[in-house]
Amino acid sequence: MGELLKTSQSGGKLSPCDIEANFDDLHPPLNDQQVNSWASRCLFCYDAPCITACPTAIDIPRFIRQIATDNVIGAAKTILSANIMGGTCARACPTEILCEQQCVLNTGEQEPIEIGALQRHAVDHLMDSAKTHPFKRAANTGKTIAVIGAGPAGLACAHELARLGHDVMVFEARAKAGGLNEYGLAAYKMAGDFAAKETKFITDIGGITIKTGQALGRDFSLQDLQDNYDAVFIGIGLTNMRNLGIAGEDLSGVSNALDFIETIRQTSDLSTLDPGEDVVIIGGGNTAIDAAVQAKRLGVNTVTLAYRRGAEQMGATNWEQDLAAKNGVIIKHWAKPVEIVGSGHVQAVRFERTQLLDGALSGTGDMFDLQAGSVLKAVGQTLVSDDLNVLDIRRGKILVDASGMTSVAGVYAGGDCIASGEDLTVQAVADGKNSALEMHKMLEG
Repeated sequence: MGELLKTSQSGGKLSPCDIEANFDDLHPPLNDQQVNSWASRCLFCYDAPCITACPTAIDIPRFIRQIATDNVIGAAKTILSANIMGGTCARACPTEILCEQQCVLNTGEQEPIEIGALQRHAVDHLMDSAKTHPFKRAANTGKTIAVIGAGPAGLACAHELARLGHDVMVFEARAKAGGLNEYGLAAYKMAGDFAAKETKFITDIGGITIKTGQALGRDFSLQDLQDNYDAVFIGIGLTNMRNLGIAGEDLSGVSNALDFIETIRQTSDLSTLDPGEDVVIIGGGNTAIDAAVQAKRLGVNTVTLAYRRGAEQMGATNWEQDLAAKNGVIIKHWAKPVEIVGSGHVQAVRFERTQLLDGALSGTGDMFDLQAGSVLKAVGQTLVSDDLNVLDIRRGKILVDASGMTSVAGVYAGGDCIASGEDLTVQAVADGKNSALEMHKMLEG
């Protein structure tokens, strides 16, 4: 469908076909002509800045040159050797502020190479056509490692450990593996059940077992894993939803944006979902944008995203903000929620206008209400740390050293639960892989 959405010609509810079209690939794959055109424009820079902008350090000029010389499988192997989740990252990572922003063509006022689209082309081609897994396991080491969490960090760690010859047991609290790739990204970014397909591709290397429905603190403890495995990796992400801390938050119709996104991702017939006529999203990150745009694509009449600061302070990228605007989302800046109004069910959200005074956010005393049939909170998540009290946790993140090891020997961590950089899939993959390499060194003595 692309960046623009289908709307009802009659002003009524969208048809199932229109909704299905709205949730098709946001960026359909490139055709052969487009691939050749973009690949031929690359300058194949030596010491390319696009490589250093990628947390997983993919050799971008090399894989584009391989595409340009019709070695698409080789290009995919170059990508996946650095980032085993190159398929997801090509779809969902903000390449516009990472590798593509650093493309030297920008300095000449030209369009940067569409690196993400070329990456997707190569990885999809390999995943669709390869008869065997592109990576082989090393000889079995006899070591077993426990991984907590089957999200990007945990799966990347498990794959690298398996490739190095270790056996890996992954414990996942949810019913499916994939983490936010499966549950928390907009459906139009991960069309075609790609998260599940990628998880299978990763585990097809062998040596990886995933146990779903297994939660830390409920079904096992960290000590259990330390006692029974040679090392442990924690990739649990941030799963505790932040509250607004205002009156009316417990009203019917008020929920978390991630729960809304999860419902969309796990519903086979999206035409059965009805968020209501007036949806208000509170937050300024990419999750808020994903929720707002998907609400519009379900056919909601009025979707308003409210953020307490200005556009430049939003966590969402400029591209994501533009996408919301193109899809008819109303964005109100400098609006702090002070009360959710309703009797049993939400009816409106009361906001106070804000401003910056000497760099600090301050209320102006000017209030306004937004009518709301439902409210989605997207104000961030925190670490669930009750079962990790033996670890050093600072500012809501697990403290790790340069190798990814926590304050407890043999226990490593990565992804959103540590402070390693941006909370992005590509960063989580880098954390998981790096921890695996360091763990391997430790296990091999």
